[in-house]
Amino acid sequence: MTKYTAVKGMNDCLPPETRKWQALEQLARDTFASYGYSEIRTPIVEKTALFTRSVGETTSIVEKEMYSFVDQGDEALTLRPEGTAPVVRSYIESGMANQHPNAKLYYMGPMFRRERPQKGRYRQFHQIGVEIFGTAAPAADAEMIAMVWDLLDHQLHLPDLALEINSIGCAGCRPEFLRTLETYLASRAEKLCTDCQRRMKKNPMRVLDCKNEKCRELLQDAPSIHEFWCEGCQSHFTEVQAMLKLLHVPYIVNHRIVRGLDYYMRTAFEVITTRLGAQSAVVAGGRYDGLVRQLGGPDVPGVGFAIGEERLMLLLEDAGTLSVKEEQHVCFALLGEAARKALLPVIRELRHHGVSVQWDYEDRSLKAQMKHADKLGAKWVVIVGDEELANKVVQVKTLATGDQETMSIDKLVTYFSEKCS
Repeated sequence: MTKYTAVKGMNDCLPPETRKWQALEQLARDTFASYGYSEIRTPIVEKTALFTRSVGETTSIVEKEMYSFVDQGDEALTLRPEGTAPVVRSYIESGMANQHPNAKLYYMGPMFRRERPQKGRYRQFHQIGVEIFGTAAPAADAEMIAMVWDLLDHQLHLPDLALEINSIGCAGCRPEFLRTLETYLASRAEKLCTDCQRRMKKNPMRVLDCKNEKCRELLQDAPSIHEFWCEGCQSHFTEVQAMLKLLHVPYIVNHRIVRGLDYYMRTAFEVITTRLGAQSAVVAGGRYDGLVRQLGGPDVPGVGFAIGEERLMLLLEDAGTLSVKEEQHVCFALLGEAARKALLPVIRELRHHGVSVQWDYEDRSLKAQMKHADKLGAKWVVIVGDEELANKVVQVKTLATGDQETMSIDKLVTYFSEKCS
């Protein structure tokens, strides 16, 4: 018989692991809500042209990593490799860009890239992302950076993090930098890796993002974007730094930070860690003032970031700082048909009060039901047999201690509602 397995690089998330993900995502939702953000949900599948237009035809995502296919209607579709372009598409298509241009949105969900699976990098992975539309103010960049730092440092208490920021210029000052960079790269082209040799012809700035050690050595003396900033970019970056200092957010200026996607300009930032080996970036983001217009919308500025959820979970497991509320299950051991008829309405009422309750469907012995309750991780077992029914009571046993007490059936809902609140 054929043995079916998950697709390489795409993993199941099983209980109790899912509870950790739920706790992380809820903490992120609460943090974003405190800054005035609302959730948006977009389809997993989008038209391929959306990503070739927004992400850029020369990026490794479009060149190598997208899961694309032509459907039965002869339409080219792609499993989303990132979240910003779908959010921008929805922002335009829904009319939000014209009716409510100032929007603060966040999203969570799976993305897909055909990369080589390794620790912290998978072919189906999950992102928590945030976007602001409608403001070019440096304060928006700084507050967004402060928000992600608030989540990672203040809420999740993660150690060994560093926030790195840069400005990658704008359409006014970047061309001169690119010409200078092209000249520098041309004299060293033969020593660059094959990917960089291809990139330098189409998008030389992306060479600075190469992870190849030999290339990184060659780039140590490459021209830096900050040497070419126009007055506007210089002023914008200075204001971002001033606001971060005002908000007590520690940062490092790293002029080698670029974005792997073509639509970014000015502010670029990453939160990195020393705990994940080569996959050091946990958060990456920046400003993309031309993207909405590029995708057919009005000329609305934007800024955003994305968190790699799998990488963040690895960090949280290593640090042990994610607080997950203990589940408090109640199991009912119902011995006989009469006990079922009498207690199932009580079980239903307990659930209406938010109490997690399970019971054994198989009408097994008390010993078997107690064993089943222990396997489920129940905190209490409510035992009901003919004798208890006759006296309108139950036996409540605490599994961790073995303590057992007799209790009126009428008091069960109040008792467990208070215990499990």
